[in-house]
Amino acid sequence: MVSEPKVAVLIATRNRTASLERALRSVLASGYDSFEVVVVDNAPSAESTRELVETTFAASPVRYVREPRAGLARAHNAGLRTISAPIVAITDDDVVVDQAWLAQIVDAFALGDDVVCVTGAIEPLELETPAQHWVEHHLGFNKGRTRTSFDLGANRPDGRLFPYAAGALGSGANMSFRTSFLREIGGFDPALGAGSVAKGGDDIAAFYEVIVRGYRLVYEPMAVVRHQHHREIEQLEKQITGYGVGLGAFLTKIVFDRPSTLVQLVRLAPQGIRHAATMRRAGEAPRVDAAATMNPYLSEELADDRFGALGRRERLGMLKGPWAYARSRWQTRAERFGVAR
Repeated sequence: MVSEPKVAVLIATRNRTASLERALRSVLASGYDSFEVVVVDNAPSAESTRELVETTFAASPVRYVREPRAGLARAHNAGLRTISAPIVAITDDDVVVDQAWLAQIVDAFALGDDVVCVTGAIEPLELETPAQHWVEHHLGFNKGRTRTSFDLGANRPDGRLFPYAAGALGSGANMSFRTSFLREIGGFDPALGAGSVAKGGDDIAAFYEVIVRGYRLVYEPMAVVRHQHHREIEQLEKQITGYGVGLGAFLTKIVFDRPSTLVQLVRLAPQGIRHAATMRRAGEAPRVDAAATMNPYLSEELADDRFGALGRRERLGMLKGPWAYARSRWQTRAERFGVAR
C-alpha cells in the first residue's frame, strides 16, 4: 500500500482568533491522516494568536510561527521555511475547509509529477448581504465544476491573454504547491501581497511562474473551502481596490523579472484593456430582501451607485499598480541590504 504524502497546511493570520479557531477546527476535522498545520502570526499587536495555538490546540498538530514584518507573502515564506512536507496547502484564516479538502488536493497532485500547483473551489460560507452576493457573482472565486489542467502545451486554454490573466487559474484562499517548487522560485515575492504597498498579486504571480516554467497547474473543484465574504460594502470597496493594485503590480513584476515580455504585453494591451473594461461590471446592487433588512442604512439608490463603481475602483487600482510595485520592490530590497528608507 502506498503511504499518503504528508501535507503542511499553512495559514497566515493577524489578530483574528475567532475566525482562525473556526478554520483550524475545520482543518483538524479533515478525513486525511497525514498532515500538520502551521499558523503564521503576521506582525501581531497582541499575543492572542500564540495563546490560542499553545493552549486550545496544544495537543494537536498545529504549530505557531511568528513573522514580525507585515505582509502576506512574507508570512507565507516564514511558514515555508519551517516545512518539510512535500506538499503545502495554503488557505486563509476566514474559511471553513471541506472534510475531503486535503484528500482531493493530494489526488490532483497524483495526476503527474509535472503538477506543481493545485487550486480549488471557493464557495461562500454565507450569503446574507448585498456585498456578499456581489462577491459571489462578480469576483469569480469559484472556477466551475470541472477539473481543468493548465500548461503551455496540450492544456493551453484559448485566449491570447494566457498566462497573463493568471487570476483565472485560482485564488490565494485555496492554493497548494509542491514545496520543492516554491523553494525553486524563492518563495512568494515579498513585494506583492496583502500588507505590502502592492496590496495583492502574490498568488497570481506564483501561478504565472508555474506555467512559464513549464509545469502544470490543476484546478480541482472537489477541493472546497468556504469563505467568509465581506458583509459590508465599505470592506468590499477596499478589497476591490487592492485587487486592482495587485493585478497592476503583478504585470509590472513580469516586466521587471523578464524584460523581454514587455513587447508581448504591449501587443496584448488593447485586448487587455477591453478585458479590464468588462471586469466586475455590475449595473445595480443585488436585490436581496433579507440582506436589505440587515443593512437598512444602504438605500437602493446608494447601493446601485456604489456597487456599480466597484469595477471602476479596480481599474483605477490597476493604474496605480506599476508605481506600487516599483516602490514595494525597492523597499524590500532596501530591507534586505540594510538600506535606510
